[in-house]
Amino acid sequence: MDYLMHISDLQGIGLTNELAIAELIGLCSGALDRPVQESMVVLGNMTVGGTLAKLDEFANTLQVCVDAGAKKVLIPASSVVDFQTVPPDLLIKVQPVFYSDPTDAVFKALGAG
Repeated sequence: MDYLMHISDLQGIGLTNELAIAELIGLCSGALDRPVQESMVVLGNMTVGGTLAKLDEFANTLQVCVDAGAKKVLIPASSVVDFQTVPPDLLIKVQPVFYSDPTDAVFKALGAG
């Protein structure tokens, strides 16, 4: 089954050249009628072409996730190198789930992979 998405600039502020992975997962969740895994936070952006963007302020972002009650955090694999910036006591509070591309993120968020 194929889906086509059309994006329009309804407010006239200009189209973005990035899309949050969480937006993609939300669209797929609705289309497939499958919920996102419980207590999961989704991090990352991608270009319209599907290239993943690097996360900024990784340690601070992870702290916000934990403070908000996240048990799992979906993280782009390119951010593995940033784990050295995260305090060890923070790392033990959350389960990182890495994804390699947008499709992998969707499967992992929906518990299908």
